[in-house]
Amino acid sequence: MTNLDHFWLPFTANRQFKSAPRLLVSAKDMHFISDDGRQILDATSGMWCVHAGHARAPIVEAIQKQAANLDFAPTFQMGHPIAFEAAAELARIAPAGLDRIFFTNSGSEAVDTALKIALAYHHAKGEGHRQTFVSRERAYHGSGMGGTAVGGIGANRQAFGNPLLKVVHLPHTHNLEHNAFSKGQPSWGAHLADELETSVIAMHGASNIAAVIVEPVAGSTGVLIPPRGYLERLRRICDKHGLLLIFDEVITGFGRTGAPFAAQRFGVTPDLITCAKGLTNGAVPMGAVLVKHSIHDALMNASENGIEFYHGYTYSGHPLAAAAAKATLELHRDEALPERAQALEDVFAEGAHSLRGLPNVIDIRTFGMMAAIELAPIPGKPGARAFDAFLACFEQGVLIRTTGDIIALSPPLIAEQTHLDQTFDALRRTLRAM
Repeated sequence: MTNLDHFWLPFTANRQFKSAPRLLVSAKDMHFISDDGRQILDATSGMWCVHAGHARAPIVEAIQKQAANLDFAPTFQMGHPIAFEAAAELARIAPAGLDRIFFTNSGSEAVDTALKIALAYHHAKGEGHRQTFVSRERAYHGSGMGGTAVGGIGANRQAFGNPLLKVVHLPHTHNLEHNAFSKGQPSWGAHLADELETSVIAMHGASNIAAVIVEPVAGSTGVLIPPRGYLERLRRICDKHGLLLIFDEVITGFGRTGAPFAAQRFGVTPDLITCAKGLTNGAVPMGAVLVKHSIHDALMNASENGIEFYHGYTYSGHPLAAAAAKATLELHRDEALPERAQALEDVFAEGAHSLRGLPNVIDIRTFGMMAAIELAPIPGKPGARAFDAFLACFEQGVLIRTTGDIIALSPPLIAEQTHLDQTFDALRRTLRAM
């Protein structure tokens, strides 16, 4: 029997888990296998990351080959070809102009890196006083100190006081009165972007603000979809006042919205994009920041010699991660996974919205291959109803994800109709029984 004493699980009720553990021992394509031999349908892409399905041969073989050939090489004052090849593949699918790639090891590190790039950029332009960041309530930008500072989920911040950065939060766009049961972008709420100008800039001054960071679709807080015109307004206000716009696409990147990046799906190009998760199909930890060419060049030109940007990680561009990324991006291209997600979107949305009217369902939201089923909380027990649904679905052989009293779904992009039917049937049985 596995000894559970020593591993401190992240974002987990550890005492509860260790009293009744749920262990996964293998995976292939759309399924996990549990330690008791059951097949578990993965309706969450692991954790928003296994877009191409589990243990895909091209990715596995690329990692094995790379490990046997070059297991590690430094990228401080050195380089190795596979990192440059992976960067070129990533630049190929990026929005136009965001073709300079800084590799990290996670989405959290990508966010911290993007924030530092923004500060360094303004410093290079002689505007080092731009040190304030603007984020949103209910935002999740990872678990680094920078990401915690700009994050907007209370429980993720409260135990850590006020982290290092100066941050102002805009209101989120979720409103059950106006936007409940939306398929795609809701029509109400674009005006909330105006608070960036009428409230934040009016109070703090544009000349003190470095950047605005938002998730195009806020995933970890429960799939909050931007109202039509909202992101466009943010872009216009940022352009008007010289603020950088950062899209956190750790969840929305790599086909999840039916395009390589949500920026392309929404037709709004930011100045920087953070990404991770689907970059390597979850096989090896890796993140990246996609940087607008002009921002990169400003930092390069600010220093006549020596290091232009004093930042990085031992494992930036790690050979195994780079091999996994290159193989993953090639697999996405060969199997047209973003296009497949777009083709499945309406079917997926119909399945999710078929749960409307079931007990305790107060909202359903869908966009791309992302869905949220929001449940009325049990009085005095926030999150308990959704967690009970999570346990019930797991017992039926379907892995879902919960955040508060919201059930979040994000199946691999290789899903078939039978997989979607199994997921929604399990949820339907669960919600009726509850």
